[in-house]
Amino acid sequence: MSDATTSQTPALWPGALEEARELIGVELRRTGQQWNREASPDAVRHFCWGIGDDNPLYTDPDYGAASPYGSALAPGCFLYTIDTTVVAPKLRGIQWLYGGTDFEWYEPIRHRDAFTVSAKLLNAVEKAGGKAAKFIIQTGETRYTNQHGQLVCVANGHTARTARSKASGGLSYAPREPHRYSPEELQAIGHAIETEELRGATPRCWEEVEVGTAIQPMLKGPLNITDMICWYSGGGHSYQSHRRAVMHRKRHPADAFVNPATGAQDSAARGHTESKMAREVGMPGGYDVGPQRISWMGQQMTNWMGDEGFLRRLSVSVRRPNIFGDVSWCRADIVDKRVDDGAHVVDLALRVENQLGEVTANGTATVALPSRTRFA
Repeated sequence: MSDATTSQTPALWPGALEEARELIGVELRRTGQQWNREASPDAVRHFCWGIGDDNPLYTDPDYGAASPYGSALAPGCFLYTIDTTVVAPKLRGIQWLYGGTDFEWYEPIRHRDAFTVSAKLLNAVEKAGGKAAKFIIQTGETRYTNQHGQLVCVANGHTARTARSKASGGLSYAPREPHRYSPEELQAIGHAIETEELRGATPRCWEEVEVGTAIQPMLKGPLNITDMICWYSGGGHSYQSHRRAVMHRKRHPADAFVNPATGAQDSAARGHTESKMAREVGMPGGYDVGPQRISWMGQQMTNWMGDEGFLRRLSVSVRRPNIFGDVSWCRADIVDKRVDDGAHVVDLALRVENQLGEVTANGTATVALPSRTRFA
């Protein structure tokens, strides 16, 4: 989840849905939505380290050169750094929360690939219920084309627009203190992290996959401020600092927040790392970023499938916040396997559960795997 707020607390007004739909079909400028322009080795490595992924296919150019691709690659979710997939124009002053992404990849991303991006708003619909009385979901399409003119990926990003907690009908989660773990819980967490599966160069063949089974879970957390700094360093965002921040807020005053301790303006995104501000937004505490959690789910798929697999689709909906101190169990069940136009593919159902057993994200993935006939 990501946010943009004001120091005021406007509610959704009559006509807000019509305003949210005004730019449907219009190709939009992507100023401030790019962190990287190419998949340079350093940019890819920093992204991977930002989510705790040390897969050498992505982080080691020599390993990648010896792989079947002849090059190191970038994981599919690296494209968040090329464009955030947030397509949410209009509704100045209304909180936005990242709701999820539907990715479809057509080509692997090689080191040094450079991208051009186009983005347009597809739809905006009004919803009711849950933790906000009323909210609007804006869905936008982002298309990533590489330097060879190949369409590498189409991503549909979903952004919720809702009033903050102090506005009528605004977002309202009950405050929640960080979880305190017992020594036994911490030992189990450490074991899960140390034994994380990475298939690597050993092919996972389609024939060995069994429908109805679960793959090994992957654990992230307990989430802390360092995790968030590493995510922002590698994953980037549209935040600015120093003079760039001042000039940005001058152009976009709705993106500013007044720090009550200093009286100076600050980024409203501080709610991700500061409990007091997060609770003003309506969150239970300082919380993570939606693309960060989705990238963890992508990592689970790439860890599982091995070097010769290809992640075709990843569709994830962020259901509730993941606050500081939470652990996230990334889980996946194999629901189908089939041959699709000659490709051997596996469909999986995904979910993320915290230490309370709450599902904080869910989705689906489709992975293409090699067949044993290739090695006969």
